Amino acid sequence: MTVHAVSPLFVGRVRELAVLRDALAEARAGVPATVLVGGEAGVGKTRLLVEFADRADDALVLVGGCLELGTEGLPFAPFTAVLRGLVRRLGRDGVAALVPGGATGGLARLLPEFGEPGREGAEARARLFELVLGLLERLAEERPVALVIEDAHWADRSTRDLLSFLVRYQRTAGRLLLVVTYRSDELHRTHPLRPMLAELGRVEWVTRVELRRLTRREAVAQAASILERRPATADMDLIYARSEGNPLFVEALLSEGGGRGDLPESLRDLLLARVERLPEETQELLRVASAGGQRIEHDLLSAVAGLDDTALSRALRPAVAGNVLVVDGEGYSFRHALIREALHDDLLPGEHTRLHTRYAEALERDLSILPAPRGAIELAHHWHAAHDSTWALVSAWRAAAAARTSTAYGEQLRMLSRVLELWDQVPDAAGRIGADRLDVLRQTTVVAHLAGEYERSIALAGALLAELDPETDPVRTAVVLRQRGLTRYDLGRPGNLDDLRRAASLVPAEPPTRLRAQVLESLSRMLFRPEDEDEKIATAEIAREIARAVGDANVEANSLITATWARYRFHEVEAQMEAFAEARRIAAAADAYNALMRCAISESDALEGAGWHERAAEVARAGIDDSAQYGLARTSGTFLTINLAEPLVSLGRWDEALEVIEQALDLTPPAPYRASLQGFATDIALARGQLDRAEHLLDVSRGVLSRGAHRDQTLLPHLRRKVRLLEARGQVAEAVREVTEALAERDLISSPRYVWQLLVTFARLLTGVAAGAAGGRMSIERASVAEQAAAALPRLREVARRIGTEGALQEAQRLTFEALMGPEPAASGAEPSVGDVAARAGWRVKAWEAAAGAWVDLGQPYMEARAQLWWAQALLAAGDRQEAAARLERARELAARLGAAPLLEQLEAVRRRARIGGGGGAGVGAADEPAGDGPPLGLTARELEVLREVTNGRSNREIAETLVISVKTVSVHVSNILAKLGVAGRGEAAATAHRLHLFDDLP
Repeated sequence: MTVHAVSPLFVGRVRELAVLRDALAEARAGVPATVLVGGEAGVGKTRLLVEFADRADDALVLVGGCLELGTEGLPFAPFTAVLRGLVRRLGRDGVAALVPGGATGGLARLLPEFGEPGREGAEARARLFELVLGLLERLAEERPVALVIEDAHWADRSTRDLLSFLVRYQRTAGRLLLVVTYRSDELHRTHPLRPMLAELGRVEWVTRVELRRLTRREAVAQAASILERRPATADMDLIYARSEGNPLFVEALLSEGGGRGDLPESLRDLLLARVERLPEETQELLRVASAGGQRIEHDLLSAVAGLDDTALSRALRPAVAGNVLVVDGEGYSFRHALIREALHDDLLPGEHTRLHTRYAEALERDLSILPAPRGAIELAHHWHAAHDSTWALVSAWRAAAAARTSTAYGEQLRMLSRVLELWDQVPDAAGRIGADRLDVLRQTTVVAHLAGEYERSIALAGALLAELDPETDPVRTAVVLRQRGLTRYDLGRPGNLDDLRRAASLVPAEPPTRLRAQVLESLSRMLFRPEDEDEKIATAEIAREIARAVGDANVEANSLITATWARYRFHEVEAQMEAFAEARRIAAAADAYNALMRCAISESDALEGAGWHERAAEVARAGIDDSAQYGLARTSGTFLTINLAEPLVSLGRWDEALEVIEQALDLTPPAPYRASLQGFATDIALARGQLDRAEHLLDVSRGVLSRGAHRDQTLLPHLRRKVRLLEARGQVAEAVREVTEALAERDLISSPRYVWQLLVTFARLLTGVAAGAAGGRMSIERASVAEQAAAALPRLREVARRIGTEGALQEAQRLTFEALMGPEPAASGAEPSVGDVAARAGWRVKAWEAAAGAWVDLGQPYMEARAQLWWAQALLAAGDRQEAAARLERARELAARLGAAPLLEQLEAVRRRARIGGGGGAGVGAADEPAGDGPPLGLTARELEVLREVTNGRSNREIAETLVISVKTVSVHVSNILAKLGVAGRGEAAATAHRLHLFDDLP
């Protein structure tokens, strides 16, 4: 495996690259354009310019860089570099020929090859500026020129003056783009580049771009490209925390053992270079501050350093002016975490221990210096860093309690884990914290689940159960079994129901206890099979009665939610919402946030299942906001994002859906949640024809789903996406095989909400492939696939008959399914029961009209557009061209708004084939006028005939015999077809014809 030093993948700079390319387009048109690109060291300015240069097409890109300490020598250094490059490219004489008037002597000030410089003085300087501008003008006459000046923060006065001159007189230079880069972190208050940037920013054709650090998702993509595999989540968490998204730092840390090793020397030198230029007193205070963390309060630093406010401010001022520290409220932050890390790593062992002890003692004296729970957590950190095991354990236990009060479950987990690590190092650890080791382990198991660390929670539960004896300690065993059962369910792991039944058997029924209510409520929640419905309701009601008796509002509300799911169907959503509202009232009265989150999840899910998409999105979004307040953004919050993304996809708000999905993925949610979120992104990618992206997302989801036993709500959408991708790729045989296996092996009866979507996909595929059997001769392989598809249709109808519908959404899916399948065949198999061909065509028109109307009522534009297309095809078959034109135009408007490229292609193919005019308001006049419409995809009538035979799998010789033409003529037609379709071979041509349904309605 190759590990790249630099990411082969260019990530996170789409907007900035677009700004540069737009500016070059303006320059190419003769419009002046300058782009000032700022960003901290290592953020990727040079990489951005390399990518820009690679995409500059015919433009001449000239690059020159300023040199560090250029203010003390080497004036015009970047322009000297540019001129030297031109001489290498064109030769001295070639460059001289471009100088206005042939007066090359002025260029000798930049390069000795042009002779001796003339007289000094202001006039000579002005002449040089004119010569440079004139040279660029002449170059721009040949082709567009992009002049790139890098590292302008090191520019000397002369270079800055020439740059300002070129920008201001750029209007006369023709097709010239100027790009200037600089390190924004170098621009202290008195830096000479600051006023120049401010002045140039007021020039109308100047654009400023500031490169930000990468998001976590972008950094993951960068790391995966470098490693040629996706990095482990734990490794990436550490790398991102240390690098803070700086691309150079990500690359450097990856090169040193996945981010767990020491800082590379080259990176350490870069980070400390600015620190070493500061006064010694300031450097010493920065080392003290480095032990305090990334952000340190002024009062705390004053106490530890032993300095009063005046002395502290005086010593810190150079660090702030030099952009090493930034003022942050009532304290200070290091400009970058790695600067603090490099300073802290330079502390001597004794110095390290003394400093952290001083911080701990200062916080012990006054913990209110820092807000809760930060104060308690930092106190625990300092005792641990000072290697005082006893106080490190005690303070970590207290910090865990403080973190729980603030619902900071990630920090609570970290503190509890530290308690467990230190346990054996502290005599009488249990006496010091008032809890035994098994209690700490049990609490850590629960908190790991709350923090979204599901795998760890299961591992901790297993370790705890190995130490517990259910005979002597049944209560604690039941608690842990319940927790493991819930976590196994969340991860889609088998055994969750067994854990809960065993837990229920360990908790005595009398007297009623809170634990008994919790276990029974959890058990009732996990009973999903239709045959378990009575047990589910009865168990939930028992749990609710016990919860009332013992005063546990959380369990009472959760039990009501569970029973509500079992009692109501999607067509009873109003009554369902009333029951959920009662559960919400119960939970809210006791601030039972667990039940409140489940209420939001259940309500939004039920509303979406009923087809109430807008309401579903509103409830889910409000729940996401609440989850952040409860510290559950990574767990309940990301689950609710699933429930938000689904209605947004339904409503056609695809870009908004992708945005919320990306925001949730940035939180690194548990793997099953991540797979569900990426599933909706896959739906959008498929609908927009982004097949490579869809395939990648599907592969990622497949990896997650292969590691667990998941429910239909996860597995069936994944199967639907897989079939759609195979069909879109032209892998029809594989798609049909997936469908036939699913019909033979899967239970497609118990989950109508997810099955109807699947049946629509299956029907579209099978009917289209089976119809090909009537299209004439075809290859043996294609004939076999068509026979398999036809044989599966009766089973498909049988599944649909057995499941029924619940609510408007499923009814719309049923209407679509039936319209795709067509009327039931007559018993003899000779003719459909509705009679002759005309009656059959009329039946299809009515069926598609009903389906399209159902999707209109639901407000689902994509499904409406597809139904409008199929309705138009039925109208064409029935001879109603005017109404078909209206349906096609409506479908086109919807598909264009969504960016559904494959559907737009299909609409265009149908329109062309039917010779119906395009554009808004296409009607009878346009439909009756074939001129300007042309045949489908620009193919002639004969080429269409040949393409149909190619699609049927025939060789050139077989096509020649069928069409009574020569083999050579067939070969010419095939070459023309491939060129017009823009495909590489016959297989791709056949796939394109199939995707566009070119021959679906031809005899």
